Amino acid sequence: MDDMDIDLIPRVQATYVSHNTKFELKKQKYKGQQYSQLYFFRLTLTRKYLNPRIQERWPSYPVTNILGLDEGKVCVLIGTLYKQMKLKPNILDEYSKERSVVGLVAPSNFVDADDYLILEDESGRVKLVGDCVVPSIYVSGIVLAVCGQAGHDGEFHVNEILEPGLAPQPAIPPQKKSDGDKYVALVSGLRCGGPHTNPLQVQLLVDHLTGHLGEVQEQSLSAQIVHTVIAGDSVQLQAQALHGQPLSSKEQHKLIEPIQELDLVLTQLASAMPVDIMPGAKDPANFSLPQQPLHMCLFPGARTYSSFVTATNPHQFELDGVMFLGTSGQNIDDLDKYSLADGPLDYMERTLSWRHIAPTAPDTLGCYPFHDRDPFLIDQACPHVYFCGNQDKFSTRLVRGPKGQAVRLVCIPRFAETGTAVLVSLKTLECHCLTLSTSLLEIQSPNDM
Repeated sequence: MDDMDIDLIPRVQATYVSHNTKFELKKQKYKGQQYSQLYFFRLTLTRKYLNPRIQERWPSYPVTNILGLDEGKVCVLIGTLYKQMKLKPNILDEYSKERSVVGLVAPSNFVDADDYLILEDESGRVKLVGDCVVPSIYVSGIVLAVCGQAGHDGEFHVNEILEPGLAPQPAIPPQKKSDGDKYVALVSGLRCGGPHTNPLQVQLLVDHLTGHLGEVQEQSLSAQIVHTVIAGDSVQLQAQALHGQPLSSKEQHKLIEPIQELDLVLTQLASAMPVDIMPGAKDPANFSLPQQPLHMCLFPGARTYSSFVTATNPHQFELDGVMFLGTSGQNIDDLDKYSLADGPLDYMERTLSWRHIAPTAPDTLGCYPFHDRDPFLIDQACPHVYFCGNQDKFSTRLVRGPKGQAVRLVCIPRFAETGTAVLVSLKTLECHCLTLSTSLLEIQSPNDM
């Protein structure tokens, strides 16, 4: 089919609204502040979410602070969890004179059977004990309510734990029956310039999304893709060039080659549809969350299109009233180090129930010391689609809340390793895998995997 025939299939449009203002650092001024204010806002705001739930669950028990505990009296406490971990890395150990000359293999998970939880509020702290207290599920930084009584040993015996739960969710605007389906393409881990990245595979993805690949059926599907989101780790810079020494012209060229390759990819995508790119852990962006948008000077070709947006990480936006919230994966990867679950979907579901997408920040996850808010709280509206990039494989789940909330969880696999992108339907919130290779192009539904 020639270019004239391709142009006969118009691309579907969708209304886009960004909600990244709370993640931006434009008006923030660092004056040496610590993280106490961030924890204060987290506790204060989450307490407002917990109080109505406490009145419903335990209306006959008083809510008190830790300093006002009476031994043997059943009451409710609201506080921030701190998880005492024996295996948790300590920065001081890096400078210990008695450390082994030969480095030991670092564990990938620091959970131990002797870990325990401590609840802390403005007045004090107390150790939590009881059969319902499972330290392996929780991490430091979560705000929740516990019902129980103080023992003679100074510990708080917990009978039941109450989490903030899913936030209220706005309804998706009704669509006309005549309107066709619309899709959002989610991609992560392109790793342009990496030794294991296949440039032809990336080009196949670009050609498919832009409608220059396949027969009329594939092109019609491509025309229904209204937006593309690239969730982090888009380039892989040569580590040997980043040694802190002056670079020769040849080394400088090698250093910018991956970025130039990515700009070419983004330019082709942005010429056909709106594209958002988020920074990741390995991208040229700030380390601490929230990561700020990649600088426009990195993309001289793509920035000429108004459809190209450099977004923050986390990234929150609306498409035709469907709320999306996602990260490049650092928050879920950190939870996997300090707690246990069957997979990343469980961690994602927990963060929704905790109403906080990065509870380990700033304890074990780098975070900017905000003094006027905690941007990682899910305070105003529960998203309809919650995605996480740079995972080992694709997985999805539909989570339903007690008040009619429905959230589609999506784990986006690394494209450089799997050749897989994810298409999310704005109409049904169902997911489909788009798997590409140099010898195969196929679309798989979750039921086929």
